[in-house]
Amino acid sequence: MQDKGAASKKLWYLDSGCSKHMTGDKSLLTGLILKHGGYVTYGDNNKGKIIGSGDIGVKGSLTIQNVLLVEGLKHNLLSISQLCDKGLEVTFQPEICLISSKDSRETHLVGKRVNNVYMLDLHCINSEINCLITKCDETWLWHRRIAHIHMQHLNRIASKELVIGLPKLKFEKDKVCEACQKGKQTKTSFKQKQFVSTTRPLEMLHMDLFGPSRTMSIGGNYYGLVVVDDFSRYTWTLFLVTKDEAFSAFKKLAMIIQNEKNCSIAAIKKIMVENFKMKTLKCFVKSLEFSTIFQLQELHSKMGF
Repeated sequence: MQDKGAASKKLWYLDSGCSKHMTGDKSLLTGLILKHGGYVTYGDNNKGKIIGSGDIGVKGSLTIQNVLLVEGLKHNLLSISQLCDKGLEVTFQPEICLISSKDSRETHLVGKRVNNVYMLDLHCINSEINCLITKCDETWLWHRRIAHIHMQHLNRIASKELVIGLPKLKFEKDKVCEACQKGKQTKTSFKQKQFVSTTRPLEMLHMDLFGPSRTMSIGGNYYGLVVVDDFSRYTWTLFLVTKDEAFSAFKKLAMIIQNEKNCSIAAIKKIMVENFKMKTLKCFVKSLEFSTIFQLQELHSKMGF
């Protein structure tokens, strides 16, 4: 193997024909133990004397043990077979090669292709990988890789080993995925009106109750009460755990917005009579000390509401 100057003395060759890890530079080894006796045979049948062994690697990362110190060896060689025997998996790609754990699928080392040879710089590569791991949580990385799938489904897939290469991690939803949040938010524009039928805020309120949703929100809610002011098109959205909370939520909202706007609610248009108990709502209207009363207008949508 000829060194054409593409790699420095600290670079390691990934060699499938090498039976042992070996180097001729003792400054690269830690825990060096000197030995007397023993030889390694090169491809041209020449032999090199083994004068010691030690470990290589960066503190806090992967450590490769039992690396032979061979007298006169000008290159640093990593044995692929020895890496595989230690429970590691070496994957070659057109430009890089990955050395990862078979069990956790965690990538420990990344080598680069230089002059059709895969080479590895243990000091530079390890620091880069550790920095990437601290910046990006691996569980959310797999969440993004597999089409933003739900964490519970990821746990099922990982436990049954349905996806090759998916590590056996505990996938937990400890935060909100920004992309998922934006993707699930839908907005339907209001129909255009040729004229405004109201002259002030709270003169007419449109209300609708939707739910239950298939997925519970982080706050534990399944329903939503939407109230729209006809004059300003201002919208209030109240999230509810159960449907029977709709009236109490509206009652509280009505008192707040009337104090804020300094005017009373004149009329309400609501969709789906079943959303509210009519007797309870009428009793609430009678208890209010307003000069105007609610006009309960029940709308039945032709679109199947």
